[in-house]
Amino acid sequence: MEDVSAKFVSQKISRTRWRPLPAAALQPPDVFATGSWDNEDNRISIWSAGDLGNAGLNGEYHGEPHLLCDIQHNGDVMDMQFLDQERIVVASSTGTVTIFRHHQNNQTLSADHRWAKAHYHVDQDTSCGGAACTGVVCNNPEIVTVGEDGRINLFRADQKDAVRTIDNADSSTLHAVTFLRTTEILTVNSIGQLKIWDLRQQRNEPSQIFSLAGDRVPLHCVDRHPNQQHIVATGGQDGMLSIWDIRQGTMPVSLLNAHEAEMWEVHFHPSDPDHLFTCSEDGSLWHWDTSTNVSEKPSFLHQGGRSTAYLSHSTMNQSVVSAWLSNDPTKDRMEITNLIPNQTLSVNSLDVLGPCLVYGTDAEAIYVNRQLFA
Repeated sequence: MEDVSAKFVSQKISRTRWRPLPAAALQPPDVFATGSWDNEDNRISIWSAGDLGNAGLNGEYHGEPHLLCDIQHNGDVMDMQFLDQERIVVASSTGTVTIFRHHQNNQTLSADHRWAKAHYHVDQDTSCGGAACTGVVCNNPEIVTVGEDGRINLFRADQKDAVRTIDNADSSTLHAVTFLRTTEILTVNSIGQLKIWDLRQQRNEPSQIFSLAGDRVPLHCVDRHPNQQHIVATGGQDGMLSIWDIRQGTMPVSLLNAHEAEMWEVHFHPSDPDHLFTCSEDGSLWHWDTSTNVSEKPSFLHQGGRSTAYLSHSTMNQSVVSAWLSNDPTKDRMEITNLIPNQTLSVNSLDVLGPCLVYGTDAEAIYVNRQLFA
């Protein structure tokens, strides 16, 4: 694990996110954001992953992340997402949603726009009664938020008021949201349901509902396959990984035994989606690899070593992708690696981009691995 650099930050980290790369970028990501929770003074922080010029003779990486700038945040950071390379949308336990802007010329952060009490239990105008905003997803300029109040909001970055609000979208807590297509979103809730919402429809009802059979375990996180929109992964309170094919049935295609406690986040690798990453309250972070054995890999995967993370979508091996949908992916071909050998406190968040992984923990530390596929 010598290619992992750690930074102790004296605050519990609830979210870590890489700043997106410009379309033509060839170098790996170098800037990420973090949010904290359960501290008297919570903060949004922007970090540089470290000096690439410090790479040693064998390309191994030295240097730890260093703080570029930070700003105070009211309430726990429940979720956050970059809107573009300068703006980041943050969901608060107070129910407020804020867009922060990172000014790269002088390394400062400022609040660009704020939707106060986007989520609330009783009345938006009372002094208390805010409900936690639990999830946010962006497709610039659109922003969708979900909350403990079962409400879904659609905002636009350039508009003061919500474009649309579905007030009683869910009778239970909505925990996470993601875009399925530009006009459709997926939500997961605290009674084991996955719902699809078509934002073009004026009806305030989901277009489809999927659910875990049996115990209705709360689902905490959701991600969809970047190339094959019908493949969706969710994680829940029991630590299980569920893979869904939303074209068929109303139940998961496969349930995989995973963590020993809540799974907090699940992410397909954005450009190499036969790799999936999950993190948990149990202090572990798992790398799930369904790519076929090395001997079966197409020759283009061998060229250029670590640059395999930057394959274009068109070169994706289709049989690799469908490995997620085989009845028992583990039996066929799946390697699972725990990337954290010495588990301690909860790993609350992770993000992957190119060959780089960043994650944050309740042990008040952030970690960067810049050679995921080495």
